[in-house]
Amino acid sequence: MYRFLLTPRWWGINVFVLLAIPFCLFMGSWQLGRFEERVDSHRAAGEQAESAKREAARPLGELLPVDKETSGRQTTATGRYGKQLLVPDRELDDKRGYYVLTLLRTDDGKALPVVRGWLPGDADPAKAPAAPKGEVTVTGALQASETPGSNGVGTAGGLPAGQTGAISAASLVNLVPYDVYDAWITLDKGDAGMKAVPPAAAQDTGLDLKAFQNLGYTGEWFVFAGFVVFMWFRLLRREVEFVRDAELGLVDDEEPVREAERAPETAAS
Repeated sequence: MYRFLLTPRWWGINVFVLLAIPFCLFMGSWQLGRFEERVDSHRAAGEQAESAKREAARPLGELLPVDKETSGRQTTATGRYGKQLLVPDRELDDKRGYYVLTLLRTDDGKALPVVRGWLPGDADPAKAPAAPKGEVTVTGALQASETPGSNGVGTAGGLPAGQTGAISAASLVNLVPYDVYDAWITLDKGDAGMKAVPPAAAQDTGLDLKAFQNLGYTGEWFVFAGFVVFMWFRLLRREVEFVRDAELGLVDDEEPVREAERAPETAAS
């Protein structure tokens, strides 16, 4: 009754099934591993943020370039404040407002973007407190340059003069006449009565949409594996039924062949 399994068509079906199931299981396991990596990274980032609060601030040069290990670490820098910019459309405590960003010119001639604090409402230069005069030493959490479209960073262009949409060297180099560090810091305590901006987690360390997409893809691949098995048994059962009916004389001898050939088309639809 099962001799049809030795036909070329069923050899092709069986080979496909034997290859498809391991592939689906492998891809599902890989996506699950990616999700677990993101969970572990999120946990490690939280632990690092807690430890960073207790650590002594280190000089800026020791923590550059910014990566997952140094992002959020406490750093200190000395210099003189220069040009001040506003970063609009930033939320804090579920309120819309803006950052006050001031460039700190260090002894090596480069400028470090410093977020001195947050103010509610629309970005207004008249309301933004002026930076202290003379040489200052600042302490805050080190942050990587922002990328438009991530972590709430706006992508809209055409901002008024004195504003920037993203805190990054690529954006600021066109707004100031000196080199800018590919990093920035947010002060531990808001300057001049402004509210301090908490440091953001490093990229690819949070349980964001991408992480849950990995989890969703995991389920999809395992479902695909189950679907392949289901369809194989369905085709096998239909073929057996056709053979049995033919042996009982309920259908013509050629009927099982014609029906069996149509089975894959039915399954595909």
